[in-house]
Amino acid sequence: MPISVFDLFKIGVGPSSSHTVGPMQAAFDFVRELQERSLLQRVARVEVQLYGSLSATGIGHGTDRAVIMGLMGERPNHIDPD
Repeated sequence: MPISVFDLFKIGVGPSSSHTVGPMQAAFDFVRELQERSLLQRVARVEVQLYGSLSATGIGHGTDRAVIMGLMGERPNHIDPD
């Protein structure tokens, strides 16, 4: 199976794409799941808890912004990193 350099490396927001791409996609998937189950309108509040290195460096690496963007419907492969 051939692997492209684009399969190995992803460009994301923040100074550390490893701390933004996954959390943004996870937040996006969470909202999409709520929409598919017709539950989004019933949500009044969302609390996000980060663990491991995401909790240790989240704000400095842009994880907080990435999660908020994911919850707002943004996906890492559809935004301008600038």
